[in-house]
Amino acid sequence: MKYIFRTVTVAMILFLGTASAQQETNYSLYRYTMNAVNPAYAGSNSERTEFTSHVKSLWRGIEGAPKVHTFNITAPLNDRLGMGLSIINDKVFIENELDVFIDLSYRLQLNEATDLFLGIKAGGSSYNLNPNDLKGYDIATDPALEDIDSQFRPNFGIGAYVKKKDFFFSFSIPKLFNSRALIKDEGDTVVYSKGQMTTYISSGYNFDFRGIKFKPSFMAIYTNGAPLSVDFTAAARVIDELEVGFSYRTDKAFSGLFLLDLYDWMSIGYAYETSTRSDIIKVSSGSHELMLRFLL
Repeated sequence: MKYIFRTVTVAMILFLGTASAQQETNYSLYRYTMNAVNPAYAGSNSERTEFTSHVKSLWRGIEGAPKVHTFNITAPLNDRLGMGLSIINDKVFIENELDVFIDLSYRLQLNEATDLFLGIKAGGSSYNLNPNDLKGYDIATDPALEDIDSQFRPNFGIGAYVKKKDFFFSFSIPKLFNSRALIKDEGDTVVYSKGQMTTYISSGYNFDFRGIKFKPSFMAIYTNGAPLSVDFTAAARVIDELEVGFSYRTDKAFSGLFLLDLYDWMSIGYAYETSTRSDIIKVSSGSHELMLRFLL
C-alpha cells in the first residue's frame, strides 16, 4: 500500500512538472540526470526504479532565453537488462523541440567489482516554430516560417557506462542524427537538416576524508565545429542527507549546487549558475536548475 501511494504521488508531481516546463542538455546536476544523455545508464544505478524530473531556466531576465525540462524513468528489468524513458522539451525564443526516447541497456560483468553497461536509444524529435512570438519585435516575418514541417523525426543514440563501487565512466552520443537546423526542400517547405553529432564524456570518483565523502567529477561535451565545453565539479556529502558542491564550466560559467535527501526514496537538487561573460552579466540574473528524484 505504501509503495502504491508513493508511486501515485510521484506520477502526479512529475506530470504537473512536465506540463509547465522544458529541458536542456548542459546540466550542473549531470550526475543525477545521466539517463538523458546516456542510454547505458538505464537500470545501472540501483535495484530500484528511478524517476527524475529536471527543470532549468537559463539567463533569467533575458526575454526568450532557453527554458528546458527533462523527465526520466529508468529501471532494471533483471540482473542483465535495464530500460528507461527520456522526455526532453527544449524551448528557445520562438523554437520548441520535443525529444522522446526509449533506452535499453545490457550489463557485462568485467570482474567482481566492475560492470560495463552498453546502451542504445531509440526515438526521435518533433520541432515547432511559432512566428507569432515575433510580434512586438517590429521584425518582418519570413513567409517560409509559416510552413514548418514539424513531423516526428526518428533518431538513435549509443552509450557505454562503466561502474565500480566508487568510480564511474560514461561515454555517449545520444543523437547520431542531430536535426535542429532549418532548410527548404524542393516544395519550399522548411524542414530539418542534419546537424553535427554531440559527444558526452563524464567520469567521477568518490572517496572518504575525515568522515566526509568527496565526489569530484567532470562532464565534457563536444560538438563538431564548436568549442569543447567541460564542467569540473567538486561535491561533498557533508552529512548523510546533504550534498553540496561547486562547478566550473570552461565556457565561462560557475555554479553552486546541493542535493538534499528528504526521505530514503525522495531527493531534491538545486543549482544556481552565473556567467563570467560581461555581455550576459549585464542583462541576466543567472540560471536556475531544479531536480526531483524518486527511488521506488
